[in-house]
Amino acid sequence: MRIYTRTGDDGSTGLFGGERIGKDDLRIEAYGTVDELNAWMGRLATHDVATSLRSTILGIQSELFTLGSHLATTDPAWRGKLPALDPAGPDKLEAWMDRLEEGLPELSNFVLPGGHVACADAHLARVVCRRAERRCVALHKVDPMDPLGLSYLNRLSDALFIVSRWLAVETGSEEIAWNPRS
Repeated sequence: MRIYTRTGDDGSTGLFGGERIGKDDLRIEAYGTVDELNAWMGRLATHDVATSLRSTILGIQSELFTLGSHLATTDPAWRGKLPALDPAGPDKLEAWMDRLEEGLPELSNFVLPGGHVACADAHLARVVCRRAERRCVALHKVDPMDPLGLSYLNRLSDALFIVSRWLAVETGSEEIAWNPRS
């Protein structure tokens, strides 16, 4: 099977259901950024130190894929065929954060992204998650989406910050406090 169709050579792309829109449309920006986030989650899972997180990360990737499918579908008939977003998704992320945060030192400063490469990748996933959330909020203003997707992205960015802190402890990396110059 060929992967290329040449139908996008004019700057348009197809949604589930057949509608064609510009590749610079808010909808494409939203689900493209969710897809980018999903790729960063996959990279995060490749770190040896993240072995115990992989199962949860795979679940997050699946939920992001579901969210992306919702964003890529405007046709009501096709929407009815999509898997539902997990109504407990944000709560699951909160419970995961609570478990990871149990052994972490108290945070008293802003933390600069970096440290161990796994921590840096968690921060990269976090900032892409924030961008995905912004893109979805922009889309939601003109074409309402399931608010559960917005809640999920908001909670996931928080979770990725906690993951970066957890990874710092696991790798013995120093969290570098932000120290603004006077």
